[in-house]
Amino acid sequence: MSPGDGQEEERLVATAADREDQAVEAALRPRDLGEFIGQSRVREQLDLVLRAARARGATADHVLLSGAPGLGKTTLSMIIAAEMGAPIRVTSGPAIQHAGDLAAILSSLGEGEVLFLDEIHRMSRPAEEMLYMAMEDFRVDVVVGKGPGATAIPLELPPFTLVGATTRAGLLPPPLRDRFGFTGHMEYYEPAELQRVVHRSAGLLGVEVTAEGAAEIAGRSRGTPRIANRLLRRVRDWAQVRGDGVVTHEAAVSALAVYEVDERGLDRLDRAVLGALLRLFGGGPVGVATLAVAVGEERETVEEVAEPFLVREGLLARTPRGRVATPAAWRHLGLTPPAQAPGAGQDGLFEG
Repeated sequence: MSPGDGQEEERLVATAADREDQAVEAALRPRDLGEFIGQSRVREQLDLVLRAARARGATADHVLLSGAPGLGKTTLSMIIAAEMGAPIRVTSGPAIQHAGDLAAILSSLGEGEVLFLDEIHRMSRPAEEMLYMAMEDFRVDVVVGKGPGATAIPLELPPFTLVGATTRAGLLPPPLRDRFGFTGHMEYYEPAELQRVVHRSAGLLGVEVTAEGAAEIAGRSRGTPRIANRLLRRVRDWAQVRGDGVVTHEAAVSALAVYEVDERGLDRLDRAVLGALLRLFGGGPVGVATLAVAVGEERETVEEVAEPFLVREGLLARTPRGRVATPAAWRHLGLTPPAQAPGAGQDGLFEG
């Protein structure tokens, strides 16, 4: 395995869900909008959409949910189906590589059924074009045969609700985006909201957690409920083996020190990138390829896994000349910047 291969799955602060996460999320998943924590604006707007549809006795409009992994897009899709009293069919963009794959799914839907299409931006173009007609007219044209003798047979579909989820809304073509009746963008969670997530999850898992312990876990969860739940489970393990079974502030600090997740949620990879940028390159600017070599990782790992969080935290900036550390990065690692180190007010620090 080359450096960086599988890195996203191995990190405790990874936003992708592994098998354990999927099993736990299924058990912890709220059943209705009232139980769902956070995303107050999306919840209110979605509640209006669903209530109005129920009052009309109609199928709910198609819904597009965008945002980073781990913020609750799948959970909301399940809630939409539950609120509408409809079954849900789950698939993903990468699984639909041919128009025939999509036609088979659509033709088997029942009236009012919810189709959840995760990573919708990764669907193939032919399937995407078929979806346009299905969403708008509840009809698809199935092509039978090949060449000059091919025939398009129209297939009527019962009304259904498509819930699309994407982490990269900008990759969706405008004709597809425009066919969604409601679009909700999921924001990162505030620490107070994550504390509520931790308390709720602890109760469902049968774990005793103090307010201070929940706050410590929430502060290191990178604004993401999935990470908060994962950290809670690891702190629970530490408390059961080395403590008295209670998730306290001291247990959280000690456990997350073992797992190398610091007080801001940075892990080994994040600190390695920042450390190389500061110690080896004086805070930059330096190219991402050079930075990747310095930490022994693939360029894609640094650029797609570590860098987004560091930029969001204000610890690193992208500039036309390369990556640059901010004054906050020097402070976080407890280092003194050289006199000529790039500063937050330096010309060209941030890209337009």
